[in-house]
Amino acid sequence: MWFDESVIYQIYPLGLCGAPRENDGVQEHRILKILDWVDHIKAAGADTVLFNPLFESDRHGYDTRDYFKLDCRLGANEDFKRVCEALHAAGLRVILDGVFNHVGRGFWAFRDVQEKKWDSPYKDWFHVSFDGNTGYNDGFWYEAWEGHYELVKLNLQNPAVVGHQFDAIRSWVEQFDIDGLRLDVAYCLSPDYLSQLRQFANQVKPDFVLLGETLHGDYNRWMNDNTCHAVTNYECYKGLWSSFNSMNLFEIGHSLARQFGPEQWTLYKGKHLLSFLDNHDVERIASILTNKEHLRPAYGILFGMPGVPAVYYGSEWGIEGKKSQGDDALRPALDRPESSALTEFIAKLAAARKSSRALCYGSYRNVVLTNKQIIFERACDGERVLVAVNAEGAPYTAHFDAGCGTAVDLITGQAHDFGGGSELAPYSVAFWKMER
Repeated sequence: MWFDESVIYQIYPLGLCGAPRENDGVQEHRILKILDWVDHIKAAGADTVLFNPLFESDRHGYDTRDYFKLDCRLGANEDFKRVCEALHAAGLRVILDGVFNHVGRGFWAFRDVQEKKWDSPYKDWFHVSFDGNTGYNDGFWYEAWEGHYELVKLNLQNPAVVGHQFDAIRSWVEQFDIDGLRLDVAYCLSPDYLSQLRQFANQVKPDFVLLGETLHGDYNRWMNDNTCHAVTNYECYKGLWSSFNSMNLFEIGHSLARQFGPEQWTLYKGKHLLSFLDNHDVERIASILTNKEHLRPAYGILFGMPGVPAVYYGSEWGIEGKKSQGDDALRPALDRPESSALTEFIAKLAAARKSSRALCYGSYRNVVLTNKQIIFERACDGERVLVAVNAEGAPYTAHFDAGCGTAVDLITGQAHDFGGGSELAPYSVAFWKMER
C-alpha cells in the first residue's frame, strides 16, 4: 500500500492559518495560505499531507458543528478543493482528520435536541437521559468524551449516525479527492464500527487508508485486516525523546525490539505504525530535548525505524512549543515556511528511506546497543541497511560483525569500510546500505 512507503507532513490548519480561537462566524479564506507551503512540503521530503480538523466547529476543530462545510474561519469548500488540487498536482496525497466519536455542542442535531428535547428526531443520535442534567443546564444529561461536556459523544450504534458520517466521507472524496483518514480517538471506537468503516473505505476509493489514533494497549485491537490499516505509535514516541534526555538508548532499542524484533512473540512485525517526534497534542521535540544536538539523531531513528515517519509543521526547522503554555503554543500561526540545516537533513533522511525497500519494509534487529549508541539492522528481499546513531558528543568506534566489508551511506552517498571498526562522529546518523 502507498501509505507504507510514505512520509507524512502534519498540519493543524486552524493554528497554522491563524484562525481565531473561537468560531466568530466570519468567513475568511485562510486555508489558501497552504498554497504557499506546497513547494516547501515537497522539498522537505514529504509526499502526504495530514490535515487536522478542517470542518465547521465550535472552537478547536474536534468539536464539529457540520461535517459537510469547511470551517468558516478557514474559508469555503471551494478554497480547500483548490488547495487539494495544488497538493495533488505536486504529487502529494491528502489525509483528513475524521472526528467521529463525538461532536461539539453546536452540532446541528444536538442543537435540535436542545430545542425540542424528547420530541427531537435526533435524540437517539446521542446517549441522552432526560432524567438528569449537566453543568450546561440543558435540561437533560448526555454522555461526553472523557467527561469533557463540550464534546458530545455520538451513538455510533445508530445506523442514521453512521450513514451521515459515511455520506460526509464520500463527499470529501468527491470534492477533495482525499486519500485517507486519521481517526481521532480510535481507541474509543468499537470494533464493529471500525469494521463498517473499513468496508466502506474499501469501496469509496482504491487504497483509501485508515490511520487510527491509539495511545496504549495492544495496537492489534485497532490495526488489522478488518479495522485500521495503521495506528499511532505512542509507545515508541516517549522513548524517542526520553532515551536521549536520559542518555539511555536501551529504552528505545528495547521498545523497537519488543514491537518489531525477530522473535516469534513480537507484536507488530509487518505492520506500518505512524511514528512521530511531536504533533498537535504534545511538546515540540526541540523543546522537550534537553540537548538540541540530539535533534538529528532523534530524526535519524524516526526515519530508520519500522513505521511511517511524520513531521509536524515547523518542527522541520526546529521551532519550539511547550505544552505548559497551552494548546496554542503547540499549534502556532506561521507566516511562511522556513528552512534550515535541519530541514535539509530531514529531506535527506526522507530520500534515503524512499530509496530503500529495507527501510520501508525490512525486519528489525538490534546489532549494537549501549547507553549512548544504537545500531540496528533493517533487512528485506536481500537488501540490508544498518541504522547507526551516536548520541554522544564524542566519536565512537563500534566493533561488530557486519556480514560484509563495505557499505554506502544512503544519507550522504559516501562509502563506508567496516574494517578495523566503524567510527561514528559525535551526534551522528548513518544509514549504511550493505554490499550484497
